[in-house]
Amino acid sequence: MRLIQESRKGKHTTFKPTGDTAAEAQRLLELLNALLGSTFRHILWRKASELELTYSQAQVLFYIEQHPGCYMGELAKAFDVTLPAITQIVDRLEQKQFLNRGTDPADRRVSMLELTAEGKALVRELHTLQIEGLEAVLARMSARDRHRVIKGLEAFVQAAGGQQGKAKSKSRGCRTG
Repeated sequence: MRLIQESRKGKHTTFKPTGDTAAEAQRLLELLNALLGSTFRHILWRKASELELTYSQAQVLFYIEQHPGCYMGELAKAFDVTLPAITQIVDRLEQKQFLNRGTDPADRRVSMLELTAEGKALVRELHTLQIEGLEAVLARMSARDRHRVIKGLEAFVQAAGGQQGKAKSKSRGCRTG
């Protein structure tokens, strides 16, 4: 089965799901790219561009804020990149004084990451910009559509978490203190 095009409203095409997961995956990818490629990047990048902060750097800051004391290796695994690649990002963030790299007292060979006061303030500010941007979008939707979007995304995240849960259960995890 496939997604069947129902109607065209301006730039937006409405599709009726028919059970073809490949077609649904393609449509979801298009929607996510449109959403992340325009709306939310503009929200974040107003501030980030002032600080010469890349998308990857911002994502690393958000991750460390949620996982204080995480290891460099865990951060690389979370973003599915090599340790040298994540080290380069962390080096730049450390130079900008948004995070500190420390050693684990139990194993001095590994680096633990913590946000500085400036890094925490920046993450709070970027988060506030995200919330304000989402509020503006949600305000243009009906309560019913907002509810459906949230319920649909919750189901999507739960389904995606089943795949990621297997990989994460094998990883070291982050320190919280």
